[in-house]
Amino acid sequence: MKDLPKTPRESNVRWNLTRDIAVFQAKLIVDGLRDLLLVPASLIAGVISLLSGDDGQPGTQFYRLLGVGKQSERWINLFGALRNAPPDLEHPVPFPDADLDDIVGRIEDFVVDEEKRGGMTAQARERLERALAAMNKKNRG
Repeated sequence: MKDLPKTPRESNVRWNLTRDIAVFQAKLIVDGLRDLLLVPASLIAGVISLLSGDDGQPGTQFYRLLGVGKQSERWINLFGALRNAPPDLEHPVPFPDADLDDIVGRIEDFVVDEEKRGGMTAQARERLERALAAMNKKNRG
């Protein structure tokens, strides 16, 4: 017994998904190559920024490179295929409002405070672990 031919709509949805998969793979490669180039370029730009500048102020080369990186991120639009996702698609584990910069800032503040108090003690390490666990719990719930 032969399968019934697919309706044009089903065929179109499958084609869109196939295309989105292929484009996503290409974007991942481009994004990875961009990141691979940004690692040495950011280090070089950072050193040049530290060594250059006027009146004791560092140069802007590093931050200009970040601007180019941000523009390339928008251009790559890695997750652009989400526009084709079903409208009722749920995201079961939403990310927290805080981003990685916020988390690094909190950890940095904690470490600086502990250093001012006389160094990282076992008690401080335990408090850091509890704080990280609380942040994880808050982000999940």
